[in-house]
Amino acid sequence: MKFFNSSTNFESVLKKYFSFKNETLSLEPFAEFLESIKKADFTDVLNFLRSNPNFADNFKHYIHNIFKGRPFNLSLTEANILSENAFFPELKKRILNKVLPPVENEKTVWYMIDNVSLRPKTDLKYLHNLPENEINEFLTLLGASDFIIRPNVKKELIFSMNILSWRVTGMAMEVEVVRMAPQYRNLDNPFLALQNELETLAEDLVNDPELQLHSKDSRYKQIKIYAEQCLEFVNIAFKNSAKYGISGKINQSLLKIRQQTKRIYEIVQLLVIDSEEDVLIKSKQLIFNILNYKSHKNNIADLINDSTRLISHLITNHTAETGAHYITSTRREYMTMFYKASGGGIIVGALCVLKMLYGYIPGSDFSHAFLYSMNYAMGFIMIYLMGFTLATKQPAMTAATMTKVLSEEGNSKRNNTEFAHLVSKLFRSQFIAFVGNVLLAFPVALAIIYGLDVFFSQNLAVDRSDKLLKDLDPFKSKAILHASIAGFYLFISGIISGNIGNNSVFYQIPERIAKNLSIRSFFGKKFAKGLSKYYAKNWPGIVSNFWFGVFLGATAPIGLFFGLDLDIRHITFAAGNFALGLYGKDFSVDSYTFWISFFTVFLIGFFNFLVSFSLSMFLAFRSRKMNFGQVSEIYKEIFSYFVKHPLKFFFPLRSGLDKQANDLMSSTISNKSEEQDH
Repeated sequence: MKFFNSSTNFESVLKKYFSFKNETLSLEPFAEFLESIKKADFTDVLNFLRSNPNFADNFKHYIHNIFKGRPFNLSLTEANILSENAFFPELKKRILNKVLPPVENEKTVWYMIDNVSLRPKTDLKYLHNLPENEINEFLTLLGASDFIIRPNVKKELIFSMNILSWRVTGMAMEVEVVRMAPQYRNLDNPFLALQNELETLAEDLVNDPELQLHSKDSRYKQIKIYAEQCLEFVNIAFKNSAKYGISGKINQSLLKIRQQTKRIYEIVQLLVIDSEEDVLIKSKQLIFNILNYKSHKNNIADLINDSTRLISHLITNHTAETGAHYITSTRREYMTMFYKASGGGIIVGALCVLKMLYGYIPGSDFSHAFLYSMNYAMGFIMIYLMGFTLATKQPAMTAATMTKVLSEEGNSKRNNTEFAHLVSKLFRSQFIAFVGNVLLAFPVALAIIYGLDVFFSQNLAVDRSDKLLKDLDPFKSKAILHASIAGFYLFISGIISGNIGNNSVFYQIPERIAKNLSIRSFFGKKFAKGLSKYYAKNWPGIVSNFWFGVFLGATAPIGLFFGLDLDIRHITFAAGNFALGLYGKDFSVDSYTFWISFFTVFLIGFFNFLVSFSLSMFLAFRSRKMNFGQVSEIYKEIFSYFVKHPLKFFFPLRSGLDKQANDLMSSTISNKSEEQDH
C-alpha cells in the first residue's frame, strides 16, 4: 500500500472515488479515506455524508463490496494469541513478522486490515476517542449497524469458537499440563464439555440460521460456565507451579490455553442479544475487538511480560526461602553472621593470593580464564558447603524475601513501621557480613603472601602491586563499572539458583534419586534417601556458586580478547588485593594511595550491593505484579525510621518492634510451607 499525500482531505477522496458506483475491489480508496478523516473533524465527515446521500450510498456499496466473501475468523483465532508452544520460537516469529510482515491470503479481513491501516494502534485509539453517537451514526450510514445478527457473521463467530475449542482441548489434555492440575483428573474435563457445547451450537445454527442467543439462554449459560471452569483449571495449574515446578513449555501452553479460552468467552458475549440496542453495540464491539487483536498481534513486550512473569515468580520464591536465613534478629544471630562472614573472608584471602599466582603462569587468555574461573568457583562452593557467607551473595536473596513479605495478602494491612524495622534488621545483617568478610580477607591475604616471602625468600607481589593499587583508584581505573558488573553477576547467580531449584522440583530429581533402583541396590535405601535430601538442599547453591565463579574469572580474559576494558571488582577480593598491593610496595605508599584504596574497597562493596539488590528487587516486584509507586510510602517510612534510629541499621539493639517484624517474616515463610504441603 502506498503512502498518501498528507494534504489530501476527505471531500476530495470521496469525490475522487465515490461520485459514482465504484465496483473496484482495490483497498486504496478505503486506505486513503481512513487517512484523510483522521486529519478532519469527524462531525464534518458525517455532515458531508448526510448532505450528499449519493456519495454515502456509493461509499456504502464499495464497503460492502470489498468485505463481501472475506472471512474474518483468522482475526479472532490467530491475532494476539501465542502461535508457538515455546518462548524463543514465538519471539523469533514476532520479530520476523515485525521486520518482514508475512504474506497473507488476500481474500481475508486479516489481509485487509494489514493493508488499509498502516498504524493499527493509532487508528484504534482514534476510533476510541470519537464520540459514541458519531460512531453509531457512521456505522448506520454504512449499513453495518446490524451485521452481528446476520447468519453468515454468526456462522463465522461460532466457527471461530470451535477452532479455538479444538486447539485448547488438545493442549489441555497433554500429560504434563494435566499433571499441573491433578484436582481435575477425577472430574469431568471442562474443555471437552465446552467443545461439545460449541459443536452443538454450530449444529443448531445450521438447522436454524436465524438462531439468536440471549443472556437467559441455557446454551449461553453452559458455555459461560464451562469457559469459567477452563480458566479456573489454568489458575489452579499456575498456582500449583510453586509445588510441582514448571517448565518454559508448560508455562507457554498454559498461557496459550488461557488466551484461547478468554477469546471464546469474548466471542460468545458478542452473540448475546437481549434488546435492539445490543445489535448496534455488539456489531461495533466486534469491529473494535478485531482491531484490538490485530494491533497487538506482534507485540514483543507483551510476550516477554507474560512469558517471564511466572518463571521469575518461581525463581524469587526459591531465593526468598534462602534469603530468610540471611536476616538476623538477635545479638546471637548477629554474631553468628559475623563468624560465618569471617570464615568466608579467610577463604577469599587465600583465593586472592592464588589468583595472583595463577597470573604468573604462562599461557593463553583461555587458560587464564579457566584457571581464574576454577579458582573462584571452587572457593565459592567451599564457602557455601562449609556454611560460611560471602556478603554480596545476600542482596539477591534478601530482596526476594522483602518483596515476598510486602506482597503477601495477609500483610496488606501491615504497619509500615514494622516493615521499616525489618529493613533495619536486613541492613545490619548486610553490614556485619561486609565487616566479617573484609576484616579477615585483608589479614589472611597478608599472612599468606608474607609466609610465601619467608618460604621462597621472594616478595611475589612486587610485580603486581602497581596494578592492584591502581585498580583500587576510581579516578585511574573503572573500579565502579567493574563493581557494577560483579553486582550484575551476583544477580544472575541468584536467578540460576532459583531456576535450578524450580527445575529440580519440576523434574522431581530428589524423588528420582531416592527411588533409583541402581543407587538403592549398590548403596542402600538409606544412602539414596540421604543423597536425595542433600541434592534438594545443596545442588541449587552449588551450581549458582560455580557459575558465579566462572563469570568472575572469565570476564577479564574475555574482555581482553574483545579489546574491552572489562573486569570485576568485589569488596572481599578488593580487601585481599589491597593487602597484596601494600605488601608488594613494602607498605611504602603515599597517604593518597592508601586512603583512596581504603575507601574504594567499601565503595566497591556499595556498588556490589546496590546493583544486585536493585536488580533483584525489580525482578521480585515484577514477578508479583507490584507497582513501584505503591510502595513509595514504605520507602519514606524506612528513611524516617533511619533518621530516628540510625544505630539499629548497624547494631542489634533491642526494640519493641522485634516481635511484629519477626511475625511478618514467619507468616510469609509459613504460607510458603503450607503451599508446598497441599
